[in-house]
Order: sequence, then C-alpha cells, then structure tokens
Amino acid sequence: MSSDAPSSEGPSRDPLGSHSRPAVVDLRVGGFIPLTTVEWDGRLAAVVFTQGCPWRCRYCHNTNLVPTRNKALIPWSDVRQQLLDRQGFVEAVVFSGGEPTAQAALLPALEEVKAMGYLTAVHTNGAHPNLLTRLLFKEIVDYVAMDVKAPWDRYSKITQIEGSGRRAQRSANLVIRSGLPHEFRTTYHSDLLTHEDLLAIAEDLKWRGATAWYLQKYRDEGSPDMPLKLSTSRKLPEKLLRKLAAMFQRFDVRG
Repeated sequence: MSSDAPSSEGPSRDPLGSHSRPAVVDLRVGGFIPLTTVEWDGRLAAVVFTQGCPWRCRYCHNTNLVPTRNKALIPWSDVRQQLLDRQGFVEAVVFSGGEPTAQAALLPALEEVKAMGYLTAVHTNGAHPNLLTRLLFKEIVDYVAMDVKAPWDRYSKITQIEGSGRRAQRSANLVIRSGLPHEFRTTYHSDLLTHEDLLAIAEDLKWRGATAWYLQKYRDEGSPDMPLKLSTSRKLPEKLLRKLAAMFQRFDVRG
C-alpha cells in the first residue's frame, strides 16, 4: 500500500487560486439531465455536467466536457429554473463532469441547490483537493463518488498528466476522513490495469478506511484512444472478484 502523498501536486491549476468568491452564474455547464434513476441508487435525480477537466484519461467517454469551454454551454439560470420546476418531485442533484472541482463556482452552486431542498452529490476524480476540502466540510454535500484510476504511482498511464496520482491520493484521504457517505470507482480495461493493480488499489483503499468500491467496465463510447477502442478487455476471474468483494462492505461490477 502507498504512504501518504508528498505536498507537491503537479501542474494542474488550482480553481481557488485567486481566493475571490465566484458567483454561481459563473459555473460552466456543459450538459444537464433533468431526471434520471441511474445516477443515485434509489432516488430520482437531476445531473449537472460541468465543463472542463484537467486530465486526459484514455477511456474518457465525455471528451466533449474536457475543454474549459465549448459552444453549447448551458446558462446556470436555465438549470436553476428547471430545478425550481421539479421541486417536490426530483429528490437530488448530482454534479458530474468534466470535473466539478475544477470550478470554484461549484461551491455557490451547491449552496443554492441545497437551499432549494435537494440532496446533493459530487462525482469527482480528485484533481483539486483544495476545493474538495472546502466543499466536504461545509455541509453542502450528501454523497461523494470518487474515481480511482490506478495505483497512485501509475496514474499518469491513465490520465496522461504527471503528478495526478498525488492529487488523487490526497483527495481520497479527504473523502474518507470527511465521514460523508461515499464510494470509490475504478474503470477496468485489461490493457490498462492488471489483476495486481486492482488488488493494490483495493488493499490501499481498505487500509485508508474505504467501505465501498465499484469496478466499472470500460465503454468505448466517446473514448479518444483508438488502440483501446479496438482492443477487447479480458474478463476478470471470479476468484479475483470474490477476493476483492471480501474487502468492502459494498462492492460490485457495473456495466
């Protein structure tokens, strides 16, 4: 298992760099789903897809959300009105991406949504632990789902960004220490992760105190990596899956 990360965080820009408080209208929204039953188990939810991500994951299926801006941004005022119209029907709002914590405007957006009476969830890759610290301890988030791409020292093989593993490691610690309901998720393709990698991830997360970890099957939809798209991921053996499942209170293979 890995030790705690050093303080260096790599080249990604800190969304809190200016220390000024952004307005919620500054949130760049690249997509919006007004109603879904699959993003939060047992709850009707809306999903806000934020625009922009500092990493370039080889299996990303939301590549349209990676650039900081695109031509089809949705004004926050439109999202707000749709959420107001669904009060009392939709129970929760999920902020996904892209990477939500890449924007400091995520904080006032969460505050506004909570004030409407919604439960809130954030799906993050852990790229910005400084902003994640602020939102985890402000009582504006009810659930956190964090992607764990690989063993910390092999992160750049997936993200193509040096130093990304150190940031993600810090964020994983923050999520667990917050005490909030949460889960960790890892996308599996046999060309990117070995069985030993999966065991290393599981052992490290268990050591840190994680209780829920899910494997997600690779989807070639939207993936920018053609060799990966053309390759067939090998099935995981049942013996390995049983061993992984025994480490967590909640474990499953999705997709």
